Amino acid sequence: MNDDRDVAESTGPEESTTDDQNAAVADEGSADSPAEAGAEASARVQRLEEEGEVAADYLEELLDIADLDGDIDIDIDKARASVSIVSEEDGDRYLSRLVGEKGEVLDAIQELTRLAVQARLGERSRIMVDIAGHRADRRATLTALAEEAIGTVRSTGSDVSLDPMNPFERKVVHDVVAEAGLSSDSEGVEPKRYVVIRAS
Repeated sequence: MNDDRDVAESTGPEESTTDDQNAAVADEGSADSPAEAGAEASARVQRLEEEGEVAADYLEELLDIADLDGDIDIDIDKARASVSIVSEEDGDRYLSRLVGEKGEVLDAIQELTRLAVQARLGERSRIMVDIAGHRADRRATLTALAEEAIGTVRSTGSDVSLDPMNPFERKVVHDVVAEAGLSSDSEGVEPKRYVVIRAS
């Protein structure tokens, strides 16, 4: 078994929540008073908002270069900034060029956006980028797939291996499995790395 999920997933488009949890514990321990804790939380939110603004500027330039129209939404979800490019229904068909057949173009754009944010702010960014709802749709599909596999594990008492997935997809599955009270691991080598849901 290749039980290195946290390390492997942390290098991909979407990392494990381990870093977020450790950071939260460290922040809580460093605060001497509720006022200081509130100030630190406010500073973190401000930092994430700055990441979102820088990313939005970068993506606007990208849209101009590609001669594509799109609206950019900035959000903060689970201690992470996220930026989405959306358009009218017909516009999404053109934005799909920035997604790629299997999301590979979107993954590349996300990494470039993170580098742009890091270059501007001087710190590593974990910002998430979605285009034309690709990640949101894929997350819903993967959640249903994971829930079905969890049902199989519980009914048969045997491990279930899923098809190869990219880091973002594996992260979604790991989260669903954890919420269900089961465990999972990533095995194999990229690009054929896959998730195994454990019966025990």
